[in-house]
Amino acid sequence: MKFSKKLTPQVCSRLRSMLLVAAILLLNTLSAFAQAGGGFNSTDLKTGISNSLAVIMMFGFVLGISAVMYGGFAIRRGDVDQGKMSIIGGAIIAAAPAVVFAFYKIFGLDGSSSVGVGNF
Repeated sequence: MKFSKKLTPQVCSRLRSMLLVAAILLLNTLSAFAQAGGGFNSTDLKTGISNSLAVIMMFGFVLGISAVMYGGFAIRRGDVDQGKMSIIGGAIIAAAPAVVFAFYKIFGLDGSSSVGVGNF
């Protein structure tokens, strides 16, 4: 199959930058494989999951607080029903990680679980 159409300079520059990004990602994954020579360690996995959950918890807390603020502004505008629902939903979103962590503590599952706030 023969290409009869030449690539424009804009396409060539985008293709070049995409190839550069792909090469950088490939080289970074090779260094990650080199660090995995010690074998599987479940403690490192739990620490990684715990740190990931901590980041998600932080984003959820900020999102919940912003939903509560939006609910306050909606009530101020006169949309009381939407405001109340936003405040309740924001409070649930912001408090969800703390409630889950409390349940894990209450039922004694915190010793071997990955739920928590990690090393922050």
